[in-house]
Amino acid sequence: MKRIPPILISSATIVAIFVVWFVVTNGGLVGPTYLPSPQALFWSFMRLLTNGYQRTPLWEHIGISLFRALCGFLLGVAVGIPTGLVTGYNRLADAAMSPVMAFIRPIPPIAFIPMVVLYFGLGEVGKIVLIFITSFNYAHVNAHAGAAHVPIAYIRAAKTLGLTPGQIFRKVVFPAALPHIFTGLKVAMALSWAVVVAAELVGAQKGLGFMISDAAQVFQIPVVFIGIALIGFIGLALNMVLSAAESSIVHWKGR
Repeated sequence: MKRIPPILISSATIVAIFVVWFVVTNGGLVGPTYLPSPQALFWSFMRLLTNGYQRTPLWEHIGISLFRALCGFLLGVAVGIPTGLVTGYNRLADAAMSPVMAFIRPIPPIAFIPMVVLYFGLGEVGKIVLIFITSFNYAHVNAHAGAAHVPIAYIRAAKTLGLTPGQIFRKVVFPAALPHIFTGLKVAMALSWAVVVAAELVGAQKGLGFMISDAAQVFQIPVVFIGIALIGFIGLALNMVLSAAESSIVHWKGR
C-alpha cells in the first residue's frame, strides 16, 4: 500500500474545514452574527483592500502592527540572547540574574499593560516596551538553557586544545546553544505578534488589534474574523522565515 504524502493529508484537512464551514453557514445552521460565510468574508476582505478601515488603508494597519511587533522583538532578542548566554555559561552571572528571571517569568505580559501605560503613556514606546518584555523573557530563557546544557566533553576538549575562556564561549558554547536560541526566537516571535494585539487594545488608532477591537464594538463581525485570519497568516509567515533561517544556519541539527 502506498504511503499518503503528508501534504495531501494537510490539504484534505483544510478542504474539509472549508466545506463544513460553507455548509454550516449557508445551510442556516449558524447565523451570520456568530459565523460569517466564506463568501461574506471574501467580499468584506475585498472592501477592506479597497476602502481600508476607519479611513486607514488595510496595509497600513498591518504595517504598524508589524513595526511594533518587530521592534519589540528585535530589542528583546538583542538583550535577551547575550544575557542568556552569559548567565548560562557563568555561574556568578547566573546566581545574580536567576532571582530576577524567576520572578518575571510567571507574570503574563498583559499584566504589565497598566504599568507600561503609566510610565510610557499610550504612544508607540509603551507598546514596544510591552513586546520587548515578552521577547526578552523567552529569548533569555532559551539562550540560557542552550549555554547551560553544552556537553562538558566539548568544554574539556576545548581546554585541552588550549582555547581561552573567551574562545570557548565564541567557538563552542555559542554554536552549541544555537538550536535552543532558535527555539526561543520562534516562541518569542509568536508571542510578540500575539501581544501586539493586546497592546493595540489600549489607546491605539491603527493596527490589526485596534481594527479587531473597534469592529467588535460595532458588530462588524466579518472584519473581526478577517483581522484574526490576517494575524494567523502573518504569524505563520514569520515562523516560516525563522524556520528557513534556522535550516540555513543550524544546518547540522538532527544529524
